Amino acid sequence: MSADATATDANLNEPVPDEKFVRHSAGNVETRLEGMRIRGFLVPNDRFYVRSHAPTPQIDAASWSMRVFGTGVERELQVTYDDLLDLPVVSVVRALACAGNGRAYFDEDQHKPTGGDQWRNGAVGVAEWTGVPLSAVLELASVLPEARDVMPEGLDEARARRPLPLDKAMADDTILAYAMNGEVLPPDHGYPVRLIVSDWIGAASIKWVGSLEVAAEELFSPWNTTDYVLSGPTYPSAGPADGEPLTTLPVSSALELPWPARLPLGRHLLRGRAWSGAGRITAVDVSTDGGRFWTPATLRDPNMPGAWVRFDFPFDADDLGESEVRIRARDESGAVQPQDVPFNDGGYLYNAVVAHPIEVVAD
Repeated sequence: MSADATATDANLNEPVPDEKFVRHSAGNVETRLEGMRIRGFLVPNDRFYVRSHAPTPQIDAASWSMRVFGTGVERELQVTYDDLLDLPVVSVVRALACAGNGRAYFDEDQHKPTGGDQWRNGAVGVAEWTGVPLSAVLELASVLPEARDVMPEGLDEARARRPLPLDKAMADDTILAYAMNGEVLPPDHGYPVRLIVSDWIGAASIKWVGSLEVAAEELFSPWNTTDYVLSGPTYPSAGPADGEPLTTLPVSSALELPWPARLPLGRHLLRGRAWSGAGRITAVDVSTDGGRFWTPATLRDPNMPGAWVRFDFPFDADDLGESEVRIRARDESGAVQPQDVPFNDGGYLYNAVVAHPIEVVAD
């Protein structure tokens, strides 16, 4: 086994070899999308990006329980792991994406650097998540008519927490997951139980859930007031928050190529993935001339709302030297990847079209 195969991060439970991940700050690793070329529709657990606010906690499911409480329920509950396993099981295939995915481009394309990990496009992944609807657990506590918000809180050192409006918490595809791609949920991804909030930024899908507060009033935390909000010169504050709290993932796309890429002379079939929190992807267009002329890529089944679609297109590497490819996705709401994204202090939701650099080399 190579040294790379045993590369570790002290904040994570599993190895993070360089062939699979780009490592950022402690506990945060980005999937190398070029490694997905033969991996299929779902991202394997051992290649799925990780975004954490604190080291992975070591939790024993046998002693774990989740408190359900607050002014929005009739009675308080303690729900055990076995209690969850006894509830009706559901599975959803859904994308998770960090709100900071693409943050590096604020610096590279706009020359406006932000703090935080400088993700490119690999802080995204699609998996099959299995568990129980969050609504099934909330109903055990008898949600009151005046209930407004639900706040899941993690058992990590940061006590990550972010509220959801009740209607989103009760949605059929908002689930408490205990399995990922047919396996017990890995510790780095939230074992024993994590929330999956379909179509929203990854920060809403709290890992290592230890409690659910259901409130008759609006709830706030650092994760929806100072972090994970659109703030800055062009964004007004919103109540106690520094800006507009982030929710739905924007239409986005990425190529399954290294950055920068090196390709030999000749014709190539290039591949990528496109996703949106607003619905199914309806088109992906490609430009190799700086965005003046666009041609359609071929979308490949399955094309699932809430997940992503794979696409491909031919690329003729005719001349040695520098080249580039731009891709632009559209979703069924009519949203199209923009040419530019207004700067925000957190470097969030960068989904503008980018020029992917390619060097054409001799064989």
